[in-house]
Amino acid sequence: MRYFDDITIGDRIELGTHTFTADAIKTFAAQYDPQPFHMDEAAAAKSHFGALCASGWHTVAAWMNLRVQYGKREDAERAARGEVIAKLRELKWLKPVYVGDTISYASEIVERRVTKSRPGWGIVFARNTGTNQKGELVLSFIGPGFVERQPGAA
Repeated sequence: MRYFDDITIGDRIELGTHTFTADAIKTFAAQYDPQPFHMDEAAAAKSHFGALCASGWHTVAAWMNLRVQYGKREDAERAARGEVIAKLRELKWLKPVYVGDTISYASEIVERRVTKSRPGWGIVFARNTGTNQKGELVLSFIGPGFVERQPGAA
């Protein structure tokens, strides 16, 4: 992980991809979002979506898994170097995620500032996105994160 002072607006990281299967969509929906268009192909075909599609919460959960795994890799790299280890806005589900869709997730820094309440730390805001294999944006939100500043940074 870079220090706060090394992060600039527009920085972007590729988090990885996740492919949604019918079984996974139905399993998630049965537990967390049991609406017909997430659980049954025939009912979904008659809905405004026109086909079985993933819950918006499922698409965020897939992003969260990839973001956490990315963070764990960064933390392990920082620990190996002996370094210290370290409210969503504008949440939008823009398109349904269908069976077989592969979503590419990314985070791009859109805002950064030094914190007044936590000396030695900055806060960054990243626009987090999910884009399907057709290049269509399916998910977008802004999330914050605290980032340690370089030792001695003013």
